[in-house]
Amino acid sequence: MLKALIKKQLMEVNTWLLQDKKKGTRRSKGGMIGYLLLYLFLFLILGGMFFMAGMGLCEPLHNMGMDWLYFAMMGLMALLLGLFGSVFNTSATLYQAKDNELLLSMPIPPRYILCVRLLGVWLWSLIYVALVFVPALLVYWMTCPLTAAGVICGIVLLVVLSLLVLALACALGWVVARISAKTKNKSLITMLLSIVFLAAYYLVYFRINEILQSVLANAEAIGSVMGKIFPVYWMGKAGAGGILELLLFTALVCACMTVTVWVMSRSFLKMATVSTASGRKAYRKAAMKAGNPDGALLRKELRRFGSSATYMMNCGLGCLLLPVLGIAALMKADAVLDVVALMGLAAELLPALACAALCMCATMNNTTAPSVSLEGKQLWLAQSLPVQPWQVLKAKLRLHLLISLPPTVFCALCVCIALKLNLLSALFTVALPMVFTLLSGAFGLAVNLKMPNLTWTNEAVPIKQSASTMLALFGGWAFVIVLGAGYLALGNLLGTAGYLAACGVLIVALSAALLWWLKARGSQIFSCL
Repeated sequence: MLKALIKKQLMEVNTWLLQDKKKGTRRSKGGMIGYLLLYLFLFLILGGMFFMAGMGLCEPLHNMGMDWLYFAMMGLMALLLGLFGSVFNTSATLYQAKDNELLLSMPIPPRYILCVRLLGVWLWSLIYVALVFVPALLVYWMTCPLTAAGVICGIVLLVVLSLLVLALACALGWVVARISAKTKNKSLITMLLSIVFLAAYYLVYFRINEILQSVLANAEAIGSVMGKIFPVYWMGKAGAGGILELLLFTALVCACMTVTVWVMSRSFLKMATVSTASGRKAYRKAAMKAGNPDGALLRKELRRFGSSATYMMNCGLGCLLLPVLGIAALMKADAVLDVVALMGLAAELLPALACAALCMCATMNNTTAPSVSLEGKQLWLAQSLPVQPWQVLKAKLRLHLLISLPPTVFCALCVCIALKLNLLSALFTVALPMVFTLLSGAFGLAVNLKMPNLTWTNEAVPIKQSASTMLALFGGWAFVIVLGAGYLALGNLLGTAGYLAACGVLIVALSAALLWWLKARGSQIFSCL
């Protein structure tokens, strides 16, 4: 029985490799090999980043006689990555598994179920920790004298760190599960956590050299502080070949795991069968009013957008990035003007460059490109509503404008203030990205009508992997590049203001043509899908 449960859990762990999420079917052997090679390539890239970080730290710290500090810092990085990667998997595997009640209804001891669940979480914890710690070990073995104790202690420490990640992830996973159960908009929380992680990643990535130099310059001060934290010191000394410290650190981790398993075994049945349904609201009698069909359709699109973290992250990230870029332009206005002066750019070029940059950034928001495909197998519901097909399409376009125009206008105004543009230039800088936003939304909707994907099993497919989203994104960039090339040819003839006015007229004309096509031909295509 336990063997069958372990086999089932291992298949769940390998679902990403065995199952094609696009079709909902088992992958072929060739598909498995290709997918495995792709993930190995991604893991090598991520591991290579930590390898380079280790190369920057290992030799200087070894020369200072602070090998333990190197392993302490790399171990902490491994713990952070493992904890972040495992905590959500822990929540889903242990506390929110869909087959918990099915397994508990069988004559299977609950402790068996708990053990195999923990096995699945531990395997992912080991993978995440290895992405950091294996490159760290390779760097140390290549740089410093190799000893049998150092090799054995390093390998054992890798396993012990994964067990520590498992213990911490079980505790934090319980917290995440309880918060998720009490939160109505789970997708918003997922998106915010993803943005925080991406922001931290890029902050570290772009400042990695500065961080490494700061660590090396203050190595003794950092070591004196971290040396007072005994578990961290034991971890560092164990990585450097300290057998006594390895035994102490292993004993500490085993104690944490023992407490974790004991607590979970006593409360597993309650956790596995707890209802996460939110409380019912008391009904209050009130007069009901008939709503506007256009408003109801827009609210439907807003709910669809807000219910999917994947949709928001990939098609609405500009809502956060554009205001950040605008505020950054205001805060660094003097630096921006100094760069412009250093490059020798003429003042009349600034509005054109600002418009091009803003239009490029505006393409980060395009909710219309996958909007028809996201109807999926429920498309018949939208087609059966007592409204015109154009009203359904218009609601999708209105959603794009609603979430895209405010941040675009805000960023454009900040750029105008930062660059100290005159009134006419500022008018073009604000107006041109606005009409371009309309054009990109209409273009994305038209492309999706011509190239829909209504048979997906995972919503990430139409959002991230469809031809319509790629054409909408790269088509917008190509259009801006073409306009930039046109400025090089006609800018001297028409002047910056004249050329921007001509571009505005062109964009408005193209937008009007696309809107006419959507209302006439696009509505027919939608009704016949």
